[in-house]
Amino acid sequence: MWNNSRSAIVLPLILAATLAGGMIIGNLLTPSKLDGYGSKGKDKYQKIQDIIEVLDKKYVDSLDGEDLFEKTISDMLHKLDPHSNYIPAKDLKAINESIEGKFGGVGIRFFIIRDTICITNIISGSPSQAAGFKAGDKIVSIDGKSAVGKKISNDKVMKMLKGTEGTTVKVKVKRGKKYIEKSIIRGTIPIESVVAAYMINSTTGFIKIDQFSVTTAIEFHESALYLKKKGMKHLILDLRNNGGGVLTSATDIADEFLKNNVPMLITKGKKDGKKTYRATSGGILENTGVTILINANSASASEILAGAIQDNDRGTIVGRRSFGKGLVQEDIKLRDGSDLRLTIARYYTPTGRCIQRPYDEGYDKYIEAQVERYDNGELYAPDSSLFVDSLKYRTPKGKIVYGGGGIMPDVFIPFDSTGLNWYFTELRFSQAFTAFTFDYVQDKRSKWSSVEDFARSFRVSDELIKSFVRFAEKEMKIKQNEQGLLGCKSLVAETLKAEIARQLWTEHGYYQIVNTYDNEVQKALKVSR
Repeated sequence: MWNNSRSAIVLPLILAATLAGGMIIGNLLTPSKLDGYGSKGKDKYQKIQDIIEVLDKKYVDSLDGEDLFEKTISDMLHKLDPHSNYIPAKDLKAINESIEGKFGGVGIRFFIIRDTICITNIISGSPSQAAGFKAGDKIVSIDGKSAVGKKISNDKVMKMLKGTEGTTVKVKVKRGKKYIEKSIIRGTIPIESVVAAYMINSTTGFIKIDQFSVTTAIEFHESALYLKKKGMKHLILDLRNNGGGVLTSATDIADEFLKNNVPMLITKGKKDGKKTYRATSGGILENTGVTILINANSASASEILAGAIQDNDRGTIVGRRSFGKGLVQEDIKLRDGSDLRLTIARYYTPTGRCIQRPYDEGYDKYIEAQVERYDNGELYAPDSSLFVDSLKYRTPKGKIVYGGGGIMPDVFIPFDSTGLNWYFTELRFSQAFTAFTFDYVQDKRSKWSSVEDFARSFRVSDELIKSFVRFAEKEMKIKQNEQGLLGCKSLVAETLKAEIARQLWTEHGYYQIVNTYDNEVQKALKVSR
């Protein structure tokens, strides 16, 4: 088991990385323009601009006045609630692409390994596939500019490759010892939010949703139809580490499970009053069993979906208490192209629970409280302080559910820290697994006919692990640690196999392998029987 003092350091880092993405997109997007705003009280707010101009000119250290102004706006909004936010125009495009589920580009997946852009996968039907590029190719230049070396970054690569559909970009790759240069006409590239959908056994399907974008409900519907044709009678729906997204995608998915006119969600706000979202008839999963996996990083739309299923006695929620975001945001476009993401309502589950965590002690305390879950033992046992009468609600069948900040699972599963130690953490947070498996599959991309064939036949040998450890020391400067490896050897082997599958079949392959070792998925399987 992982020493608690160590988990106190490492797990908040994992949490912070998750929240950084999830809290940006964990909102209802209902764009409106700022027409008529800003004309009243103009002189009243001139003081803010005056102060910033004085600071910009006279402060002892140099500062960026525009950057300071934007940070001031964010700080002001966070005084209201933790999820109202300001998004500068320069950041808005990438966020909107994630929400819309598409962007203009060439259709490759890549990692920067050893200062080189390595193509790990080509999206089927994409411009890159039409141009003849292959997984394993290494990009050396884009539009005649060198794309190798220490100065290359993910952001720089994306800026060079992405662009308006129909425009052209010239890409030069190295394949073995050959160099190939092609002009690629950019197209519309989908961003998958349903990243895995397959049958775990003859009657149980598995779907993993990474986030809720505009296209998620359609992706989910198509995946569910596919699994039903495969014989699915029960579904494990994985919403772990899903920070949310578009509200209506969550209600549309809930609608697939619930009978006509059943309440799914209630929102209450000063502007729109009270609104109840109800299911319609004809959902394709109304007679399919469902188990939903959640954890502390499941937020917003994930909680809407889990709450709708739990409060209607429709399925079983498994895992650990979710994030606790019950505020609804509306996007208001400002004149300079930036975005004001303003809280306009609270949402409630069908039994009446507002699952928003308290935030009256301020933004910093709000974020710290989430991290404290990893220090106060809630990883290993439910927080009993939340099981009080004032937070108690009953479902139509009499099951007791609790509010107070997040969805409480029906079946609690403690965090499995088996095999986790500092050595494994160092390996996992580096590029060791990605770089090693990229090299490993270079001459094996056609060796297995399918991920199922790979899962059955491939075994991670002791020699492969030794080779990986030597590689990590040489390429990533992670010193070999015999004692550390002894404690995490099984986890290293499992991760190597899953990462090889990711190289060959993206997340669809990764989850088919990792779920065979995943304690929470295996517990969910038992609940599903």
